[in-house]
Amino acid sequence: MGFFNFNSKLRDFDKKAMDLSKPYFEKLEEVSQYNQQKVLSAFINNKISEAHLGISTGYGYGDIGRDTLDRVVADSFGAEDALIRHSFASGTHTLSVALFGILRPGDSVLSITGRPYDTIIGVFGIDEKIDGSLADFGVSYNQVDLLEDGTPDIEGIKKELKNKKYKMAYIQRSRGYSLRPSLSIEKIEELCKAVKSVSPDTVIMVDNCYGEFVEKTEPTQVGADLMAGSLIKNPGGGIAPCGGYIAGKKKYVEMCSYRMTCAGVGREVGATLGHNRELYMGFFSSPHVVCEALKTAIYSSALYCLLGFETSPRYNEARADIIQSIILKDSPALISFCKGLQSGSPIDSFVVPEPWEMPGYTDKVIMAAGAFTLGASIELSADAPLREPFAVWLQGGINFFSAKTGILLSAQSMIDDGIINI
Repeated sequence: MGFFNFNSKLRDFDKKAMDLSKPYFEKLEEVSQYNQQKVLSAFINNKISEAHLGISTGYGYGDIGRDTLDRVVADSFGAEDALIRHSFASGTHTLSVALFGILRPGDSVLSITGRPYDTIIGVFGIDEKIDGSLADFGVSYNQVDLLEDGTPDIEGIKKELKNKKYKMAYIQRSRGYSLRPSLSIEKIEELCKAVKSVSPDTVIMVDNCYGEFVEKTEPTQVGADLMAGSLIKNPGGGIAPCGGYIAGKKKYVEMCSYRMTCAGVGREVGATLGHNRELYMGFFSSPHVVCEALKTAIYSSALYCLLGFETSPRYNEARADIIQSIILKDSPALISFCKGLQSGSPIDSFVVPEPWEMPGYTDKVIMAAGAFTLGASIELSADAPLREPFAVWLQGGINFFSAKTGILLSAQSMIDDGIINI
């Protein structure tokens, strides 16, 4: 590491963190190998060729690359059907299309994992009935709060579903800006069974952002009717420049397709404009890239535990997504961490991140993200609202060794600013 001027004691902590991390890397690689073979099998079984990587324009009728990629994604996720499109602007947009695709005026949706992530709050119209929100269209929202330990309240969910008819049960797999545990596939399966046991007609939808390929199975294989996520997170493999996916039961994916374009047309239109190759490459690469991101998360947890900070999850705990939380205790530490991480980015390393009022968030947010794709959180990035407990949410790392350097630079920044004393 002669290219960077790291504190000599920090170098010692780096070696100790690697020693703590390595035993857990082997398990990650075993899951990655399984998922890579699963994706490769889907490519082979669908006979992907150069013809699928071509360009369509205009209406995009008969784009075999677009339509076959849907099949590849569905097969990889153990789903009946899927839509994967570069035209989804973000994960929140993709989730919104799925929600509006299924829900109708007069329907009710129940979030069974407590209050959802900041940007989806406006889609539901939780705090205020925003123009164009589900609330504005007459869809009502309710939630079952998490238990004190941050886990779903199974009995509370059953009770609520018995008391009122809900069209949809909504599950957020990842933690958002909270410190509750992310949901493993085992826990999602438990939730699905609980919902269906008392309300079999309720559609179960999972926000699967940050969770794809972390485990060997996906929510659609354990009872979820529908799931959605972003291509600038796990399933884009750091190659897809934008987009999202929706996967699940065929009838529900079809309903979403009518919201994606228009009623009566659905998935039959939508030019790919040359993005097929990137989407195929990104999805193919994603199992390996997710493994690199998970290695980054484990290492960062080990390093910051050694430096005296609380992390969630700890390096030796099971993981259900790629996100690593580090509780930095105050605003100066949070800002210094992000400043250091940004300085280790391949793009915009010279930029100094500052908190700002980001659309869709209730508090000022600071973000460190020197990525090849703007806002891609499968690349090394960190973000946090400036509020208690002043935790940073770290994610990504398409290349572990580069990402590890960024983590060390975040610690070096805090040493230089007098926040960490070693």
